[in-house]
Amino acid sequence: MTTFDERENAFEAKYAHDEEMNFKVQARANRMLAEWAAGFLGREGAALESYIREVIAADFKEAGDEDVIAKVAADLEGKAGMDEVRAKRAEFVAAAKAEIIDAE
Repeated sequence: MTTFDERENAFEAKYAHDEEMNFKVQARANRMLAEWAAGFLGREGAALESYIREVIAADFKEAGDEDVIAKVAADLEGKAGMDEVRAKRAEFVAAAKAEIIDAE
């Protein structure tokens, strides 16, 4: 194998790793956001797990995180606005990133 091939394989492996890490961070942040929102909604136990699945499923509607933010903000109407939900999600993304990096 040539040096060029080795370098190409290394870049591909790094890209795959980075994408996997980003997916894990986003999924963890969505879960944290759902748990936070569920506190406002008074959901516990099976209702909490169901709500977490709803929030995670909302992430697959569109690219980016606005679909999740919009869903949670709509669910929390009158309890938390879009800006608060957006700020909480940003906080949770940072926390999820730190958790996942520490776990490696």
